Amino acid sequence: MTSAPLRPTPGQLAWQHDRMGVFFHFGVNTFHGKEWSDGTLPASSFDPAELDAGQWIRAARLAGAKYVVLTAKHHDGFCLWPTATTAYSVASSPWRGGAGDVVAEVAQACQEAGLKFGLYLSPWDRNAPCYEDPEAYDEFYLAQLRELCTRYGPLHELWFDGAGSEGRVYDWERIGAVIAEHQPGAMVFNMGPATIRWVGNEDGLAEDPVEYVVSSTAVSNYVSDSAALGQEAYLPPECDVSLRPGWFWQPAEEPKSVDHLLAIHYRSIGMGANLLLNLPPDRRGLIPEGDVQRLVEFRAELDRRFGRPVEAEVSRSGPGEWVLDFGRDVPLDHVELGEDLSEGQRVVRHRLLTDDGDVLASGLTIGAQRLHAVVPVTARRLRVDVDGDGARPAFARAYDTGGAPVPVIEYAAPTHRPED
Repeated sequence: MTSAPLRPTPGQLAWQHDRMGVFFHFGVNTFHGKEWSDGTLPASSFDPAELDAGQWIRAARLAGAKYVVLTAKHHDGFCLWPTATTAYSVASSPWRGGAGDVVAEVAQACQEAGLKFGLYLSPWDRNAPCYEDPEAYDEFYLAQLRELCTRYGPLHELWFDGAGSEGRVYDWERIGAVIAEHQPGAMVFNMGPATIRWVGNEDGLAEDPVEYVVSSTAVSNYVSDSAALGQEAYLPPECDVSLRPGWFWQPAEEPKSVDHLLAIHYRSIGMGANLLLNLPPDRRGLIPEGDVQRLVEFRAELDRRFGRPVEAEVSRSGPGEWVLDFGRDVPLDHVELGEDLSEGQRVVRHRLLTDDGDVLASGLTIGAQRLHAVVPVTARRLRVDVDGDGARPAFARAYDTGGAPVPVIEYAAPTHRPED
């Protein structure tokens, strides 16, 4: 981290404060039990007879999401909107008599529910004949991006997945110009003119430290042509993970347990990253009832644990030392800290202590929020010691969860699922 940290834009800071979004992976793959397909599955097989975007968004709100990201086009090239660029779209399907537009229906449902709307547009396209001609494909892709950026209102996030694009150089300068012209407020995920980045796995797990200022978007074994930024940039991470083992709905799969989802919460939002939880609609065009019930159970446990925060007044007591005053004795076994990011991320190490100097928790970064489970205590005041030039905690909250355990999971899934 530099001595004068880069500051987030207002849009980046607002996105970080959202904390959680929902992914919708949906398309022709859904009807064939595929995760990735090669662009040859027939468009005529796409027919979600009961599609209800409002039901999707209600599920997203149950999960606590503030925004959604829809796969407008996955690697197979099938488009969920009627595009002028290809016949491989909903316009060639029997759904809504060929007059349907999944992107429009989800955008409208988001608007009605007050959720922010984002889109995933895969750069890799296994159906487009022009893909092997980089110059021709750049024009094709720019046309698709313009359609999406001009037809569906404000976009909160544009998600560019680098899978399958290793070694390919797209015209990111022109892609960035389209975004700047039509959707200047959209966060851009990990490629091209990135403003947010991938956490490095598809398990939804961040590690300490969670650094917002980086010089590369290259992580793990994933490298995009935008990996080397050439200079440091403020790029907070997003943790993407699916409620189910796969990204697209599969009939034999089941949703993750509540404990698994809680562990993800602690290791993503609880570490200062954003969480993007995938909810795959089924062949009816609905989020399955069992998945919705799991979200109800997950939300109930989050509310039980963290629905009754006790806010602390934060004041400085010395160089790098801050007092958290709750105003009264409170029982607590979790403490949430948040850093003042208006001047950039500055905390590089922190310790949470009792008034008597006993260490309750310690870690590296705090970021937008940092959740610590601690030995149960009753305290009116706690102390936070922070390292970092100008580092300052902005808020602190105490929770009494009744000694609720903290589930632990390790990386369990491959970085990218292989083709089925």
